[in-house]
Amino acid sequence: MKINLKIDKFNIKSGFGVKMQNILYIDCFSGISGDMMVGALLDLELKKMGIDFLKSELKKLKLHGYSIDAAKVKSGSLLATKFIVDVQTKQKSRNFKDIKSLINESSLDEKVKDLSIDIFTEIAAAESKIHGCSINDVHFHEVGAVDSIIDIVSCAVLYNCMDINVVYSRRVPLGEGTVSTMHGVIPIPAPAALEILKGVPVYGGNFDFEVTTPTGAAMVKILTDDFTDIPDIVIKKIGMGAGNKDGKGSPDVLRLIYGSASKEAGPEIYKNIYKDELFDFLDRQQLLILSTNIDDSTPEIIGYILERLFKNKALDVWAETILMKKNRPAFKICALCRPEDLAGMLNLIFSETSTFGVRVEEIKRFAVKRELRKVKLPYGEVKVKAAILKGKEITISPEYESCVSLAKKTGKPLKEIYRDAVFFFSSK
Repeated sequence: MKINLKIDKFNIKSGFGVKMQNILYIDCFSGISGDMMVGALLDLELKKMGIDFLKSELKKLKLHGYSIDAAKVKSGSLLATKFIVDVQTKQKSRNFKDIKSLINESSLDEKVKDLSIDIFTEIAAAESKIHGCSINDVHFHEVGAVDSIIDIVSCAVLYNCMDINVVYSRRVPLGEGTVSTMHGVIPIPAPAALEILKGVPVYGGNFDFEVTTPTGAAMVKILTDDFTDIPDIVIKKIGMGAGNKDGKGSPDVLRLIYGSASKEAGPEIYKNIYKDELFDFLDRQQLLILSTNIDDSTPEIIGYILERLFKNKALDVWAETILMKKNRPAFKICALCRPEDLAGMLNLIFSETSTFGVRVEEIKRFAVKRELRKVKLPYGEVKVKAAILKGKEITISPEYESCVSLAKKTGKPLKEIYRDAVFFFSSK
C-alpha cells in the first residue's frame, strides 16, 4: 500500500521508482510526538548527533531557564532513548510571531531555521483556524512553548546533520478518548493535530489515549515525501525514541529506520565500481530525461518551448531532428530535470505542444564540482565556471549571459570577451 501525499507536485520519488541514496523511514506504529522524534534521532547515533552536540547547537537560541538530557529507558519490552526537557524557571508565553523572531535572530544554520519555522507554521496555522485568531497571535503557553521550541528546533538540528534524500512514513495512528487542556476537555485526536493531518493517511489504532500530538503531526507532515509501507532499503541504523505513555505492556516508541536504497547497494559490480576514489570527488545524481516527438510545430515554436523549459528548472534541454511514420520530418524535444521538478516540466510540455504523451527515463549522472568565479578584464568583469576534480581546476567555461552583457556594454566582439576571459582566468 502506498499513498503519495504530495500528489499536487507529482512526487515520483517512489511512484516512478527513483532510487535515492539515503532513506529515512518513520515507523510511527504507536504514534509520534516531538520528544519521541528527537529521542529516535539521537538513538540513531549518526555522525556527531549526540546530546552534547545538540546542547551546543541549542545555545545559539536566546532561550534560557531549561536543560535537556537523553537517557536509555524501557518502554514495554523495548529499549529506547528518552529525550528530556526540564523547564526550570517561569517562562513568559510566546505567540507565533515571537517564536519566529527567536529562531530567525539565532545563529542556527539557515536550513535549521527554515525547517523549524515550517513545522511551527503548520501548528500555528491549525491553531489559528481552530480558535479563530490571526496566525501571528497564536499563543504557545509558558512551559509548553519552551517544550515545543526545544523539541522542534532539536528535530531540525539533528535532521539537518543527516544526508537524507527521501523520507517515507507509515500511516499515522491517532488514538481516541478525551484529554484535559488549558482550553478544557477536548477530544482525541486533538483538533490541532487533526487539522494538521489533513491530506495525510491516518487510522484510529487500538489506543485509548493521545498517540500523535500536534507537534508530532507537524513533524511527520513536513518531513515526509510519501506515506507507504517500508520501501526496498538496505538498513544501516535503527533509532528508537520513547514517549511518555504507559502502553499497558505495549511500547510507546517511535522507530526510525535509516538506510540506502537497495538499487544503490545493488549488484556486486556496482559496489566494486563505487570503491574507486574518483567517486569521492563526484556528485552522483538521480535525474530524469523527458522526451516527446512533435511533427506539427515550426522551428520558432520549438525554440520557444526549449527556452520555457530552461526557465522552468530544466537542467538541460535539446531538440533532435527525426523522421517519423509516413516519412514525416519532426523534432524530438528532450529535457533533463530533477524528479521533484517533473510536474512543472510535464505541465509545460502538455500546455505548449500538441503531444499526447511524454516519455520519462531514470538516469544516473556523475558531475564534477563546479565553482563560479569572477574574472577582471581590462574593460570589465565576467563570470567563469570552473570544474573541480580532486581539488584541481580541470575545465573553465565563461558564462554566456555575463559575456553577452559585457559585449553589449563595451561594443567588443563576444568571441574576444570569451578569449580574454579564458586568458585572464588562466594567468591568475
